[in-house]
Amino acid sequence: MFTLHEVAQFIGCELPNGADPAMRLFGATSLDQAVPGQIAFYDDPRYLQALRATKADVVLVPSAFDEALPGVVLRVANPIMAFETLYERFTPTAPFPTGEIHPAAVVDPSAEVDPTALIEAGAVIEAGVKIGPRTRVEANAFIGRNSQLGEGCHVQANAVLRESTLMGARVIIHSNAVIGGDGFGFYFNDGAHHRLPHRGYVQLDDDVEVGSCTTIDRGRFGRTWIQAGTKIDNLVQIAHNVIIGKHCLIISQTGISGSARLGKYVTLAGQVGVVGHVEVGDQVVVAAKGGVSKDAPAGSQLMGMYGIPAKDARELVAHYRRLPKTAVKIKNLEAELRELKAAVSELLAKA
Repeated sequence: MFTLHEVAQFIGCELPNGADPAMRLFGATSLDQAVPGQIAFYDDPRYLQALRATKADVVLVPSAFDEALPGVVLRVANPIMAFETLYERFTPTAPFPTGEIHPAAVVDPSAEVDPTALIEAGAVIEAGVKIGPRTRVEANAFIGRNSQLGEGCHVQANAVLRESTLMGARVIIHSNAVIGGDGFGFYFNDGAHHRLPHRGYVQLDDDVEVGSCTTIDRGRFGRTWIQAGTKIDNLVQIAHNVIIGKHCLIISQTGISGSARLGKYVTLAGQVGVVGHVEVGDQVVVAAKGGVSKDAPAGSQLMGMYGIPAKDARELVAHYRRLPKTAVKIKNLEAELRELKAAVSELLAKA
């Protein structure tokens, strides 16, 4: 529990006139779930009604927000960042043990495990693996031979890192993700499909996060490369030799085919499909259920299964929704035209 004065100090803001610095606060949560004694935040006009209805005693808002509210309003430059600072204060993450290898872990004698790392029960660390400082490998995770994990990484329970996986610092791999499995490659001969060997590797740069049940295939030759700061959701498939640039967002159920190239700050919303060997430029956004079937220039906003510009796609959707009414109009016009033709024919016959 903290006082309002302490909260203001944590996030570096001034208390408004009349606010009680001794007010006691016990938690931080969302606008719709907050109760008296808690803090919430607002930074999106879509949630203005929730802000007006919230029961939170304290709300963090953008500096330019000027609406009067019944509770205490703290104006900050970035409400989300300020809220995260407070949330960590109210619900601190429990520290995990360091410098421990559980007796039930299997660690090859040739593996190099930093003294500050944690290896939990059932984890398997194969030959030639290097694990950096303060990295945590949870229960039953598998780290394949010659893989390297940098400082402060977190491999959650049951995750699999196949051989020669390279990870930078602070990489997070969620449970049941598989990094470095074989790519889906076959050739057809004599009436059967034959596997193409994939002997490359996966490289995950600093601050990459990979969600649960996501798969990132190793390169057939060379690497599949996820660059710094990119965040990948659950249930994503990334094929062999794909390159994803820095700070991209890849949302659930997206599939990226082999050798596709994504630039920086690309957003692929849920259930997006990207065909192989295409180039997707920096800051491209593909809407949910969209497809990328050809190169996309930087800054594009794409929608639909054929990945057409979002403006055109919205117009097509609007026309599609009007089709029933348009069909009725066409039928009425056809009936009028028939009547007009009959009238003209009758006049010509009398002439």
